[in-house]
Amino acid sequence: MSSHLLELPLPPFVSRDEATLLLAVKLFETGRLSLGQAARLCGHSRAAFIDELSRLGVPVLNSEPGELADETAW
Repeated sequence: MSSHLLELPLPPFVSRDEATLLLAVKLFETGRLSLGQAARLCGHSRAAFIDELSRLGVPVLNSEPGELADETAW
């Protein structure tokens, strides 16, 4: 995978770590990155990234209502 450096000016009240976390969250939320990829992007473990998702109100599982029922049916 090729690595790209993204340089953006940030307002003084937004740290680089926060901006990276929010980028990773949005890329995960839109399905562009997997959970593990998003966690690595912001330097978190999967568990810590899941905690951040919870704090921000972003679901870890993004399923259609019927899909979860299908997955859990015996």
